[in-house]
Amino acid sequence: MIFAPLEQFQILSLCNITIFNIDFSITNFLFINLLSLFIIISIIFLNSFSFNYLQNVSFYFISNTWQKLIEIILSVVAQLISDIISVENNKYYPFILLIFNYILFSNLIGLIPYTFTTTSHLFVTFMLSFSMFIGINIITIEKYGFKTFSLFLPANTSFFLALVLVPIEFVSYIAKPVSLGVRLFINLMAGHTLLKVIAGFSWSMLNLENYIAFGSIIPMLTLVVLFGLELGVALIQTYVFIILICIYIQDGS
Repeated sequence: MIFAPLEQFQILSLCNITIFNIDFSITNFLFINLLSLFIIISIIFLNSFSFNYLQNVSFYFISNTWQKLIEIILSVVAQLISDIISVENNKYYPFILLIFNYILFSNLIGLIPYTFTTTSHLFVTFMLSFSMFIGINIITIEKYGFKTFSLFLPANTSFFLALVLVPIEFVSYIAKPVSLGVRLFINLMAGHTLLKVIAGFSWSMLNLENYIAFGSIIPMLTLVVLFGLELGVALIQTYVFIILICIYIQDGS
């Protein structure tokens, strides 16, 4: 039973495993990540039972409900990439699709009671944002070499103005992965904390033995509305995260 709102974000050991004094314990964080991977693979595999003329597994000719969901996700990601990235956008599609599915399913699984939201931890969102930021910079430097540093110096800038603008541009450039990771983390953490607070308040009022217990109807209705809003936040934050990644790739192209 979780009593404090922030206890839902604790990483707990489900199975203690120690080999040669190295901890290989299975935690709720690992379990939810494996569950997200299992759900993604299952949805794709269970909807790929038909065979084409080459006797290879493929999707059904007439789409079912789950296949339509897969096609919607594929089309949304493809449209985002084609609209934002103008140069060699096809090669980024598998990677961005993987990140999109991971964040989306992690956010949605976290809405299920007594589960764990991996994207509500700052080290997870920072790992995603900084790893992609470093990768984008490696690709940019490999492609343009020292010309990459022209990002910090606007065109037609005088020497004395450059002394002021270059540090500002550099700080703003470094702040991109920080803001990207913090945005995803803080929105999910704040939403889940608010849901827990309202749910705890409703449960406390239900335990009352007089007419005051009827007042729990109001926080329960509020909880339903907040859950709908949190569902929207889970979808929107996934969409915004991918949009910003595509913008950073385009800036480096």
